[in-house]
Amino acid sequence: MTAAAGAQLVAPVDTGPAEADWAAAEALIRAVGPTSRVLLICHVNPDGDALGSMLGFGLGLRQLGVSGLQATFPGPPEVPEPFRGLPGLELLVPAGAADPAPDLVICFDAASESRLGELAGRLSTAPAVLVLDHHASNPGFGSVNLVDPRAAATSVVAEQLLARLGVPLDRAIAECLYVALTTDTGSFRFEATTPAVHQLAARLLSTGISPGDISRRVFDTRPFGAVRLFGEVLGRARLEPTAADGRGLVWTFATLDDLARHDQRPYVLEALIDSVRCTAEADVSCVLKQTAADEWAVSMRSKGAVNVSRVAVALGGGGHTFAAGFTGRGTAEHVIEAIRGELTGALITGDA
Repeated sequence: MTAAAGAQLVAPVDTGPAEADWAAAEALIRAVGPTSRVLLICHVNPDGDALGSMLGFGLGLRQLGVSGLQATFPGPPEVPEPFRGLPGLELLVPAGAADPAPDLVICFDAASESRLGELAGRLSTAPAVLVLDHHASNPGFGSVNLVDPRAAATSVVAEQLLARLGVPLDRAIAECLYVALTTDTGSFRFEATTPAVHQLAARLLSTGISPGDISRRVFDTRPFGAVRLFGEVLGRARLEPTAADGRGLVWTFATLDDLARHDQRPYVLEALIDSVRCTAEADVSCVLKQTAADEWAVSMRSKGAVNVSRVAVALGGGGHTFAAGFTGRGTAEHVIEAIRGELTGALITGDA
């Protein structure tokens, strides 16, 4: 994808974990004893990569004989409907029931400590914290960090560590990691889809999992109320062709009243950005999802002319070059105004 005429896209220079990081992570896991307590945490409002990576890795740890194992995420203990068929859900406990002083914390797909919500305190009560992630904006908040911005999903990092630990892929682990991989690559449509991604998918599929069944559950099933909700929210979408120095911005918002009127849970809105981002006249797409009075979960996407991670970081969030988000406060118009103000400074040019 190209930016405006005369501008040259420059890929960010990202490096993955060093061999010493992999060795340190492996040593942490191998030091887990039969009485050790291990707490797995993924980010608030977990998506397929967060849940799939965490549960798949948890099942791998169980293969290694780790018995004192819990998995959790901040906020209400509600697994989004598309992921309620995932193996390993029995590992989940509500955030309030999570071990207050585990021997090891492993974090998945969280770009920052703030994404761990009320569970962030566990980072200071545990002797060791291992971070598995693929967000370039991750500052490395663990004692050992496996952060690879080149990875298409956190599940890629999780699978690599499982392989180093000698954990064989079975159908349960593979299904979790496949859901994680397909959700974060947009069913292998996004720029991060490399030959290595397809090779990993082939290894996962070779365990006998059913990609058709998984796709129907994760991508192709939603309540009729959600269909009506999408129609209403898309009907209020606004196109600003002059935004981002003429690259264009398209945005919309969904309120708590919208959800209540159509009797829908917040997770259904996660797929809304895909319907907005296809707008031909805009490089940047944005969806605001109300989470409380004057509070919004903001999702942003770019087709290649704008580094939306820069926008998100400037506004207190993070993410990837072409997919990022943050928590906005105020009215929807106030949040969008803040985004507009950051777009020009986030253009990807030959000097970026």
